[in-house]
Amino acid sequence: MADTVLVVEDEGDVVDLLRYNPHQGGFSPCSLPADGLTGLEMARKSRPDVIVLDLMLPEMDGYSCLQRASKDPRTPSALPILMLTARGEPSERVHGLEIGADDYVTKPFSPRELVFRVQALLRRSRSQAPAKCWKSDDFQLG
Repeated sequence: MADTVLVVEDEGDVVDLLRYNPHQGGFSPCSLPADGLTGLEMARKSRPDVIVLDLMLPEMDGYSCLQRASKDPRTPSALPILMLTARGEPSERVHGLEIGADDYVTKPFSPRELVFRVQALLRRSRSQAPAKCWKSDDFQLG
């Protein structure tokens, strides 16, 4: 059975790219809700293998959706989540990873790279136990 990818994205051009490219990577047809609330509900019901989540969404932003999905017993435990967003500042990427994202891709992006990143998340989710969760204040710079 093919892996399922839930893509939560509201930009039409990006949706068109994502509708075609995951099929090229061997994923089953993906759902494409355009807002965070619908995406969270679909994650609860369809129990996808991975979520590709935009950050700037109507109804509920990607950060809130990520936090709720990771704490909700109705979503699969250790569900891999890849943030896909135009916000590429280091502080944004660190925040996304710190609150539970497994990967972070900025727009514009290579559809081929996105497919390979999703495949890597799926491989890791099947083969490893969860790693220690680090916080940014665990690191001393300088």
